[in-house]
Amino acid sequence: MTSTVAGNEDGSNLRVGVCVASWNQSITDRLLDGALTRLAALQVSDVTVLRVPGALELPVGARALAEAGHEAVVALGAVIKGDTDHYDIVVRESSSGIAAVSLTYGIPVTNGVLAVHRAQDALDRSGPGDANKGAEAAQAAVLAATALKALTDRDESM
Repeated sequence: MTSTVAGNEDGSNLRVGVCVASWNQSITDRLLDGALTRLAALQVSDVTVLRVPGALELPVGARALAEAGHEAVVALGAVIKGDTDHYDIVVRESSSGIAAVSLTYGIPVTNGVLAVHRAQDALDRSGPGDANKGAEAAQAAVLAATALKALTDRDESM
């Protein structure tokens, strides 16, 4: 017997947290706008936005949102490569921290952190429309959270 469980685009019963880094705020605000627009289109009405200083603080912010009862978290940031190895450290550590929160709390914590070499690349990925990576991360959070809810509901009815 094969059973398939999938998420859907009805986020009306979800509580979603959005953790957004203030570093590179001209870009992260655009990611946030994309995420909030997509969440509204997916009927998510219970949204908490938590601002943290930078990408390295996204995991602890995501953890706080998870502990506060959010069923999905969207992590948003922008790391633009400079002339030092700091870029590699920030990208690696923020990504692994975001993944750790997801696994620890058993909820989707989507990674909407742009890791780019040029500011223009970040602007291209944070503009209005379908290319906005904040919107993509928000959609992924809703699809994953509704899939997990469907799996739990199915298992409870058995």
